[in-house]
Amino acid sequence: MAIPQTKQSSSQPQRTRRRRRHPRVWKDRHWRWVPTADGDWRVEGFVFRHKHRPPKHHFRGPGPKPPRRASAAAAPAPPASGEQRPSGAYQGPFGMPQANRLLQRAGFGPLAGQAEQLVSLGLVGAVRSLTRPTGAANLIGPPPTDDEGNPLAPADAWGHDGLWWLDRMVRGDQPLVERMALVLHDWFATSQASVSRPQQMIDQSNLFRAHGFGSFLDLFKAVTVDPAMLQWLNGAENTKSAPNENYAREMMELFSLGADRGAYSEDDVREQARALTGWRNDWSDAEGAHNFRFDPRRHDERTKTVFGRSGNFNWEDSCRLCVEHPLHASFFADKLWSYFVATPAPEATRQALIQTYVAGGWQIRPALETILTSPELYEGPPMVKPPVVQLASMLRRLGRHLDTDAWTWLLEPTGQVLFWPPNVAGWDDTRWLDTSRLRARWNVVDYALAEVSVDRWDGTYSTTENAEEALARALATWGNPELRDDTRAELTDFARRAEGTIGADWQRGPYRAMRQNALLQLIGISPDLILQ
Repeated sequence: MAIPQTKQSSSQPQRTRRRRRHPRVWKDRHWRWVPTADGDWRVEGFVFRHKHRPPKHHFRGPGPKPPRRASAAAAPAPPASGEQRPSGAYQGPFGMPQANRLLQRAGFGPLAGQAEQLVSLGLVGAVRSLTRPTGAANLIGPPPTDDEGNPLAPADAWGHDGLWWLDRMVRGDQPLVERMALVLHDWFATSQASVSRPQQMIDQSNLFRAHGFGSFLDLFKAVTVDPAMLQWLNGAENTKSAPNENYAREMMELFSLGADRGAYSEDDVREQARALTGWRNDWSDAEGAHNFRFDPRRHDERTKTVFGRSGNFNWEDSCRLCVEHPLHASFFADKLWSYFVATPAPEATRQALIQTYVAGGWQIRPALETILTSPELYEGPPMVKPPVVQLASMLRRLGRHLDTDAWTWLLEPTGQVLFWPPNVAGWDDTRWLDTSRLRARWNVVDYALAEVSVDRWDGTYSTTENAEEALARALATWGNPELRDDTRAELTDFARRAEGTIGADWQRGPYRAMRQNALLQLIGISPDLILQ
């Protein structure tokens, strides 16, 4: 399926668009049996790379189904009666549907066996396994490459910084660390459009990884003087002789207090700008903006009055005054909640979340654990996956690692490119599924399947496969995602109707192969894979 060219953003440099190249190895879809938690087996698809073109009728598995494991217990039941859950937490069964939802919301979807492992831990244990990782993240699988098989150059090649991050989402074993980094990238939205070097954006993302579960005040201070933010919102141009109000306004409106709540006045904006003065940097054509530092000579040492409090405040005081503000905790609770649950928190839940945050000294982890154990997360309606999250979860399901730099330009029309949020307010998630962006997601799915779609003309495809078998094979390729009953019924009906179009003998294999590719595409773009 042809992929239309996308219009270049005026703020981004031009570059050559590449199409699929002839692979240096033959990528072939194979199937294998993998164990399930209830002692049974299921089929999983994976990509096998051949050094030589596989012969006709090459065996691709999965072979006979292994015997049921005698020592296995029954299917995962509701959590053990001994599990102690906090007051106000979800009290229902924690089985595969709940574990899958947790992995979708707090990461990028499950790999084989991950949901079963979480079920065995119970709700609290599962959440803590995500919120309390130990050590550095491990990246499992082949390292990412561009279309020519070269290693990525995230600090030098355009778009490779976003691919570097996408790779961490796909291969990393600390999914919530990456998901929280993405949340904070949107919360403190900073764009490469006004930052001199991609490495500074990468460094900021590492800042989010380091602070994502810790003190919000520490995070706030670190972001305030981060080189990428100092460029993006003109913090390094803010002097006592010419105060710049850009960061002062956004640090209150978007980062800590919220707009139209009566939390701050225009006088507070001006006074905060004075408190934030003093940062500067050097510039060179070779290094861009560098050597960011605080220069006391540029700082306004006079008394400032912010939120009715007076003192010789500096940039650290600016952050502290915002976090100590009576309206900050409710802003934080509402905003963090909105990234994980589709509907606003009930008032009792909201107040409990605020209390948890304040009592914990503005620590993010306790608030996050409260959200991830809340009834609303497991019993509420689904949410739309951001485009980058959908892509990462698809690549994980398909067992495909990054082997192309096409994802950057394919993501542009979906409305989300890493390190390029549209403005300081971040991405508008209310527009993830307008008509233009839904078509762009279709193209992303199509490209993701390029390495796993079947060849309709090589003569190897089954000439007898029925509709139910075709759907089972397509679902196995996608890692057997859960489907709603109406989705499964529509796909089965389509598979039966497609089979009815076969007339001549020569069409039996090719038409079934085309049906398989169509089923793969329809599953990938279905609500069941777009929603989380």
